Amino acid sequence: MDYTLEVIPLPVSDIDRARDFYRDKVGFHVDIDQEVMPGMRIVQLTPPGSGCSIALGNTIWEMVPGPRPAPGSYQGLQLCVSDIKAARAELLERGLDVSEPVQYAPDDGATFMYFKDPDGNGWSIQEYRRRATEPLHRVLAESAAESRQA
Repeated sequence: MDYTLEVIPLPVSDIDRARDFYRDKVGFHVDIDQEVMPGMRIVQLTPPGSGCSIALGNTIWEMVPGPRPAPGSYQGLQLCVSDIKAARAELLERGLDVSEPVQYAPDDGATFMYFKDPDGNGWSIQEYRRRATEPLHRVLAESAAESRQA
């Protein structure tokens, strides 16, 4: 049985403001923006090339047991790109306030930049240069095939 991570609910205070931010400044695609049940609006957005989306909703948290996370309380959400300089240029052109890239080590995967959404949810963007030639979906499919053969 495969278990795929496909949607992460994100706590925000204003759905329209968050939708516009992620669509216009970060470049996510709006997959859904509708009332899916009476009184329950969902906005689902997906980063270009990703198999995982974020979901914004005013009543999502009522369906999930446990405490309701506060808008801005999520930190460490992470996107990966193959060229961090090109990604930064694109995001700056969109008007996103994104940090300069920080290289923690010379290894692939050790360069990051950061931004926050209007509520303060914190994101990092990691440069993984090998993704230009080895997309994650292909790496995972090959790994799964090897595991089945072992």
